[in-house]
Amino acid sequence: MTFKMKEITEVIALFLGFVSWILIFISLKDQYWRESTQDGSVIVTSTVYENLWMSCASDSTGVYNCRDFPSLFALPGYIQASRALMIASIVFGTFGLVATLAGMQCSKIGGENYVLKGRVAAIGGVFFLLQGICTMIAVSWYAANITQEFFDQFFPGTKYEIGEGLYIGWSSAVLALCGGSCLTCACRIKEDGEKIPYPYQPPSRGRILSTVAPSQTAPSNYGRNAYV
Repeated sequence: MTFKMKEITEVIALFLGFVSWILIFISLKDQYWRESTQDGSVIVTSTVYENLWMSCASDSTGVYNCRDFPSLFALPGYIQASRALMIASIVFGTFGLVATLAGMQCSKIGGENYVLKGRVAAIGGVFFLLQGICTMIAVSWYAANITQEFFDQFFPGTKYEIGEGLYIGWSSAVLALCGGSCLTCACRIKEDGEKIPYPYQPPSRGRILSTVAPSQTAPSNYGRNAYV
């Protein structure tokens, strides 16, 4: 029963980690990380929306035009940091998927060494946790700057609102954190048939083997006359 419970937990964790890994790509591909606000505008002629890589604009007729950011060094610091964190989350998620597939109890990789497989699965859970943390920091940092500029009455530029790409990123982070937590908890579950690398061997009831050679005798402080 415990063995099946551990397998089910690992399968659920792998599913959550895989979905969160896919959502990272969907979030990065989405162009609506932030969208120009329509608050206080009576007539809206154009809409500007951006993500980490490009800026797009569309007019009321539906015609839109997108352009990549011209220079990396000209971007604000939080956009550069969000890019780095999202790329790191993809790398951590990839390592997490590989480690989880290798450490699952139902996989044939690694043979029947369940202790080693459990440790590998736990490492996969740590990678998923790192993926979720990186994604959460990147998305939340980006959203915090949007909120700060929106409520700043003296901000001279265009004000934006939170786009759907950030919500996808938040969903990815939550799923990754849940999957990593499930894996780290599953490695602590003891199995009924789990193999121990150093099995306990009780001592035999027969004679106790001595490490002293037969020809060697313990020194005695008494002479032969003491026994007469």
